[in-house]
Amino acid sequence: MVDKRAVDDVTFQVKKGEIFGLLGPNGAGKTTTIKMLCTLLLPTSGDASVLGKSILKDDKDIRKRINLVSGGERGLYYRLTGRQNLRFFSELYGIPPATREARIEELLQLVGLGHAADVRVEDYSRGMKQRMHIARALVNDPDILFLDEPTIGLDPEISRDIRALVKKMADNGTTILLTTHYMFEAEELCDRIAVINNGKIVAMGTAQELKDLVKSSTVIEVVTVLDPQECFESLKQTPGVMNVVSDRFSGRHLNRFQVEKREELFDVINDALRPYRIVRAGYDEPTLEDTYISLVSHNEL
Repeated sequence: MVDKRAVDDVTFQVKKGEIFGLLGPNGAGKTTTIKMLCTLLLPTSGDASVLGKSILKDDKDIRKRINLVSGGERGLYYRLTGRQNLRFFSELYGIPPATREARIEELLQLVGLGHAADVRVEDYSRGMKQRMHIARALVNDPDILFLDEPTIGLDPEISRDIRALVKKMADNGTTILLTTHYMFEAEELCDRIAVINNGKIVAMGTAQELKDLVKSSTVIEVVTVLDPQECFESLKQTPGVMNVVSDRFSGRHLNRFQVEKREELFDVINDALRPYRIVRAGYDEPTLEDTYISLVSHNEL
């Protein structure tokens, strides 16, 4: 059995009131980092400061001032109504009875569940459950809210509502640390982003600063009718071709080649993909996703 270090000397700072994104592939160390900062896991070495307090020495104080939302449906009592869930968690956090009901009503309105406050959670849709998770995490009015892939598996419309809610929370002064696999989500929400891979942070900055890391490259985008996967390996060996990404949508194949800025590569790639019935070909600027793939692939073990 080979021991693997889940998090390796990770260091970063999050400013008060910002949305800070943590991006990385599965197994990169995102959730482990979140769990340590939330005092749910102890580091084998080192320490971290949350709100000026040590996760090793001041875990009880930290827990009073933070909260966590994870993707998925665990963590609520399904036989209770939404209001009853919030009342239960408010009592756990010691919210004074004099302000408890007003706070619950405020949270229900914030997450758009006022109309379903007295409906059992088991009858909620998945999107409603996720909004209830966020309301549950706000009962103690946390200074920092950790969101671990909060929109994973949700429909696009529901995900959009969750992102709008995250923006509203940040506007209200809550500091948010967000992990996500969705590049567009990170770019839309985050003030700054750290990319983590194999337990190490490989880049950090604003979305634009990260994209500037690959400004010496460009992207050739080719849409084909047939799947050209079988020719990708040979193209990856072509000098100047840095990364290849392909997605299927609406019966077509969108193929993106991150390349050095050399004119001859456009003809090389188009010649290779011509048998797969090219619909459209052109240049594009590197996106955050292109940058992310480049950073991760260049830092593999």
